[in-house]
Amino acid sequence: MSIPRKNRTEAGQGDESTPLIAIASVIASMALIAVGNGLMFAYIPVRLGAEGFDPTWAGLIITGLSAGGLAGCILTGPLVRRVGHARAFMVLSALIALANAAVGAGPHPLIWIAARALYGFAICGLFIVAQSWLNDAVANAIRGRVMAFFYVAYVAGLGVGYATLALVDIRTADAPLIGIAFTALSILPVGLTRLAQPPAPQAASVALGRAWRISPVGVAGMLAVGGLSMSIAGFAPIHATAKGYSQADVALLLSAMPVGTLILQIPLGWISDRTDRRYVLIAAAALAAAAGMFALGFDGGALAALVVIYIVWDGASESIYSLASAHAADRAGKDDMVALSSSLLFAWSLSGFIVPGIVTALSAVFGTQAFIYVAIVIACAFCLFVLLRVVTTQAVPAAETGSFAPMTAQAPLPVELAFAPDE
Repeated sequence: MSIPRKNRTEAGQGDESTPLIAIASVIASMALIAVGNGLMFAYIPVRLGAEGFDPTWAGLIITGLSAGGLAGCILTGPLVRRVGHARAFMVLSALIALANAAVGAGPHPLIWIAARALYGFAICGLFIVAQSWLNDAVANAIRGRVMAFFYVAYVAGLGVGYATLALVDIRTADAPLIGIAFTALSILPVGLTRLAQPPAPQAASVALGRAWRISPVGVAGMLAVGGLSMSIAGFAPIHATAKGYSQADVALLLSAMPVGTLILQIPLGWISDRTDRRYVLIAAAALAAAAGMFALGFDGGALAALVVIYIVWDGASESIYSLASAHAADRAGKDDMVALSSSLLFAWSLSGFIVPGIVTALSAVFGTQAFIYVAIVIACAFCLFVLLRVVTTQAVPAAETGSFAPMTAQAPLPVELAFAPDE
């Protein structure tokens, strides 16, 4: 979450002398994990489709993953307080490898639901650990650039993982084995790093009422984007497979989607730093809704058209995540930051759990295209809500706003775990 300018020097703990190679080790580890994660995201629905399983199973697996992510958001803090950042990182990486091994044992949907729930817990925890570690280690002067590079590296890794699907034999355990290999590789940079351990984190409290009073748009944005992100990224490969697109086609579609995250966030963020962020949030939500309608219109059509549509659709949806986070931070004081970020994280993860369950239930009745309708409804509802807030409340003065930082809705918000308890 971006910290307002007036609070940045007070909130920062980073050491100017922290070696960049130590910081890069954490970023490299997460980028390596992203490659395996992207491949597994693409592999599971395609493999289930090839084996003749009903698409509802793939939806249940997405819901299980989201449930694990919700647990990870709640339980990572106690884990880090118990064993520290480095050991927590290695334990969570081991759980991802174990989850991939369970998937590699063969297409057993009930086992895969449990395995992906374990993965969801672990990947959510890894992000919280990595981000809090970097927040503690990086000086204020370069924190924004480092965190931006962190997110870009992870999104790029996901794209590589998605594209790798086209190179594997879908009816073998090649994909899970590759996922395990990249997870094992990711442990090496962190295991060899000389990056100092942050102090014991304080217990993060969830106070949705307080967060709503600080920033209704921020909370609504997290609720919206949690559902949007899991709907689009989670169900796009399920729907494409059900529509009869080939393994290579699904790989191309998924690997192109992160491009939208990278190319849309920067200009939208630049504009939001110079005007009321709510105007930009309205534009992003409207663009996401329009792209969803185009996705319906071209559904099952030419792959090239769908790739362009999904690039815009995913990019606009992902932009809501970082814009809403920055808007919430603009309205928060120093004493609000930990509770606010914890509450936004909870709202994001709760929506990311509930909406996939709704989509899965609707898909069983209306078909796999149900996720498109759900995503359009969410984007339209959020757009109207922000428009209402613009009409009824004043904007934050430009002098009191922070700087936008790119993020991805595939990663949890950075809860300030690195803050010492006496802060």
